[in-house]
Amino acid sequence: MAETNVKKLSKNETIKENSNFLRGTILEGLADVSTGALSDDDGQLTKFHGIYQQDDRDVRNERRKQKLDKAYSFMARVRVPGGVCTPKQWLEMDRLSDQFANGTLKLTTRQAFQFHGIIKSNLKRTIAEINHACLDTIAACGDVNRNVMCNPNPYQSAVHAEVQKLAEDINTHLTPQTRAYHEIWLDGEKVETTETEEPIYGKTYLPRKFKTVIAVPPSNDVDIFAHDLGYIAIVEDDKLVGYNVTVGGGMGMTHNNQATYPRVAQMLGFIKPVDAIKIAEAVVTTQRDNGDRSDRKHARLKYTVEDMGLDNFRAEVAKRSGVDIEPARDFKFEHMGDRYGWVKGIDNKWHLTLFIQNGRVLDTPDYAMKTALREVAKIHTGDFRLSANQNLVIGAVDDKAKPAIEAILNEHGLMDRLNTSGMRLNSMACVALPTCGLALAESERYLPDLITDIEKILDEAGLREDEIVIRMTGCPNGCARPFLAEIGFVGRSPGKYNLYLGASFTGERVNKLYRDSITHQQVIDELKPILLRYAKERNEGERFGDFTIRAGYVKAVNESKTDFWSDN
Repeated sequence: MAETNVKKLSKNETIKENSNFLRGTILEGLADVSTGALSDDDGQLTKFHGIYQQDDRDVRNERRKQKLDKAYSFMARVRVPGGVCTPKQWLEMDRLSDQFANGTLKLTTRQAFQFHGIIKSNLKRTIAEINHACLDTIAACGDVNRNVMCNPNPYQSAVHAEVQKLAEDINTHLTPQTRAYHEIWLDGEKVETTETEEPIYGKTYLPRKFKTVIAVPPSNDVDIFAHDLGYIAIVEDDKLVGYNVTVGGGMGMTHNNQATYPRVAQMLGFIKPVDAIKIAEAVVTTQRDNGDRSDRKHARLKYTVEDMGLDNFRAEVAKRSGVDIEPARDFKFEHMGDRYGWVKGIDNKWHLTLFIQNGRVLDTPDYAMKTALREVAKIHTGDFRLSANQNLVIGAVDDKAKPAIEAILNEHGLMDRLNTSGMRLNSMACVALPTCGLALAESERYLPDLITDIEKILDEAGLREDEIVIRMTGCPNGCARPFLAEIGFVGRSPGKYNLYLGASFTGERVNKLYRDSITHQQVIDELKPILLRYAKERNEGERFGDFTIRAGYVKAVNESKTDFWSDN
């Protein structure tokens, strides 16, 4: 018998192959009232429809003892290309979160809305009503291009409208063409499928998820180097002349598996605006045809670029697109955070960026954030912009409307939330427990309290106003991009985290492991002497991440996987 080197495909590839273009048996599963869950295979397919099956892990053990099924529910992710929505859409998201979800809105690290806690019997109606609001959930998850991110702050540059349109155009161009979404969730007419139903993706879509972003220097608020495909707007004489294209970024890794690693994107080169869509499709199809479909831990574009080599990858993209990719042009990033407070833009309109801790919009007994934003949306005639840092921009406010909006926010304490530490204003956390099935430790529910204790050190050191980027995830999947934080935490087990130091303030260098599997008090004990020393010994203008390298706490990480995993 002849030997073969063909690798066995991963299980997900078979699920996609047999899914009839993402239909599976989802409709039958929704009709099954004997359980609050869908089958495992359909659970994989619903991700392509923007839906994750989850359960409440806070009650999992107790329900097991009582021999009850898990407390199943669903998370729905709503695409918002470039993060821009209308006040009417905000009000609809607010209403749906109360009517069908857990009463809160989650603003994600990818400029999308998330609803948590939707039960199966309400799922179809929820998705339908999201679409009635002229938004959708298709391709918000799954092995496809997901919500396209874009710099949300129009005060920065006259080219914002152009880059926002590109975000929308890429989002539309790379949306799956299957009618499965419309048939299942919107009662669309069933049609016979053909092999041409997915002209870009093909029958089995991509080997893994794919993320696209657009940045406008000097702001790197979208963390462009963390993503599969990026466009850096090159502006000369206040005109958009083209984009530097980046490829092969990605944050996810697996603990103790040195074949996995976070990786910053590399520079593909400069292209003209007219070629942006062609490049996007060529990068996607190159990944479609060359990505690893046997091992999902090795399936992201970052590994394809690593395996092919950047020059070969560039040549393949140029061939498929027919685009002459030129050498990259000069640019400079100065920060990756948001610019808080009121700022007047070039359009002579006001834009207000609010701090939304970890992106969770909710009312508490002492802080009615959700109510306040609802009241603003009722009178606001501009737009709402979700930032990549989980914050919210109330955009395009004219001079006459500004006092009324500010009065509502002051009445409910939202403006006061800007009076906090520079570290807290530069913090992010993923959802983690109790709903994320991958979480090894807390994140969203824990990081605010950890920062409160670190703020005591900041006060002692005189660093309260200093911007220091801190991020946390409950697992190494990297949803809050912790490997690009100057101080990064990744959950190892309940109450224990890996501590990473040394990323750049502008998001162009990943950090490195400093301490493994440490507890809350150990975190405080480790960070206190470093922060105190930083306050005394830093050079003028030196950022915390750069200081930890110069002071010898960690070594700088370059692009190689070996360097990320090597000893300090």
